[in-house]
Amino acid sequence: MILEDLGWNPERAAAFTSCADRGFVPARVARQDRGGFAVWSIDGLFPAVLAGRLRRRSVDEVNVVAVGDWVAIDQQGGTTTIQEVLPRSSTCVRKSAGAITSAQVIAANVDWLLLVSGLDGDFNPRRIERYLTFAWNSGASPVIVLNKSDLCADVAQRVATVEDIAIGVPVHALSATELACNHALGPYLRRGKTVAMVGSSGVGKSTLINALLGDARQRTCEVRSDDDHGRHTTTRRELFILPTGGVVIDTPGMRELQLWADASSLEATFHDIESLAQACRFGDCSHSHEPGCAVLSALHSGELDAERLTSFRKLQRELRHLEIRQDHRARLEEKARWKAIHKSVRKIGHKRSGR
Repeated sequence: MILEDLGWNPERAAAFTSCADRGFVPARVARQDRGGFAVWSIDGLFPAVLAGRLRRRSVDEVNVVAVGDWVAIDQQGGTTTIQEVLPRSSTCVRKSAGAITSAQVIAANVDWLLLVSGLDGDFNPRRIERYLTFAWNSGASPVIVLNKSDLCADVAQRVATVEDIAIGVPVHALSATELACNHALGPYLRRGKTVAMVGSSGVGKSTLINALLGDARQRTCEVRSDDDHGRHTTTRRELFILPTGGVVIDTPGMRELQLWADASSLEATFHDIESLAQACRFGDCSHSHEPGCAVLSALHSGELDAERLTSFRKLQRELRHLEIRQDHRARLEEKARWKAIHKSVRKIGHKRSGR
């Protein structure tokens, strides 16, 4: 195994200097299993566990180690132990499912994030806008992959629809069941580069992975014929080495992608609306009723699509609500921290007084 194939570069080597001085070796996290991790090093693929210090951090700190991370491992004593995690160049993170306000890292150190969407009956431009917001917030470069072109009667029209909402983002229409997909995505599948695939269940990520690998590594499943929705076939995030020398990270399909970002993350996804807003009469215009609103003017003239504005408002409300919940959680955590400090101080005082 050559580390450069996995994405090792001079910047990461420089960050690893202190770890090398301690006798550790570099590796990249390939997957997370129930009992630990699997990591690629120069000597191959090994099961690995977290060092005790990192396990203690993981109680309070979400996703200390994620698939795609570069780590320092210690292989003494017959067990591979993850001792350190190198700084991330990008982090693909979403809000965890459920009512708890916490983050979940999908993948780390990704160069290109492939947003896979089906061209069948489940095609949804509004969902693509949500995934674009997720991508821009990650630090990776988004690429839109419209799969199942063989099931679409007017591919060109749907590509044009996506290009209108994904300004400046590469858009590729292909069929994962055809070898042509390797040619279409070739510019991103380069030695030392990392791509990650995200998308809803049933869009064909696993089929696409198999086509790129030239091997049926990932189990696939047909979508339901009644509603074009798929079933989960990928159950964990996993990093695969491509024949081209790069790596690809597959992720489980998501029923719903809940964003973990702030409202400013919408600027890149809705660049057209943000540009129009610069001409509004009021700086704090809500684009709902104010006089002199350039966004509403564009809506009434037909320059701006009503569904796109509705999508913008929906995501804006969602992210503002998330910010409120994050602030509330931060206040509760700070309160709990000071409560623990005061309890510790009282305990020390009691010991000193002999009580």
